Amino acid sequence: MTILRSKDVAKSRLSMLNPWHLLATGFGSGLSPIMPGTAGSIAAIPFWYLLTFLPWQLYSLTVMLSICIGVYICHRTAKDMGVHDHGSIVWDEFVGMWITLMAIPTNDWQWVAAGFIIFRIFDIWKPWPIRWFDRNVHGGMGIMVDDIVAGVISAGLLYVIGHHWPMGII
Repeated sequence: MTILRSKDVAKSRLSMLNPWHLLATGFGSGLSPIMPGTAGSIAAIPFWYLLTFLPWQLYSLTVMLSICIGVYICHRTAKDMGVHDHGSIVWDEFVGMWITLMAIPTNDWQWVAAGFIIFRIFDIWKPWPIRWFDRNVHGGMGIMVDDIVAGVISAGLLYVIGHHWPMGII
């Protein structure tokens, strides 16, 4: 008989028929056995592309609504799993990517790739102030806020590079 590790036990408490679990796991992308946060960030890109067809104001409103919903669904899913911020919860990566990609100057794949790389570096490395939020804010907001801050910092960096760097870099 195989002994399940605690991560496997937590995952076994998920149901993709539960709409909160489905959203919190990024439509299942967070169930990737390797680098679920990266898988979630990649899975967010097609949804971002659909968001680009909206007027900027509606895109922004959708992101804000996604943050509010995310606080709830991440808290609820973490509670159901019995683990705070389990790796399979990637809705925060979705929102972080959408915030990051708001700042790219064009929708060229090079800018999308740059946004993805910059966001993943900040999300994994968690320099100050991201690390402070990650350690000091708990619950659903705690799951969401470090990725929101990583997305804002990534967006700021992309904006400066894309709009103020001489001749751009991409």
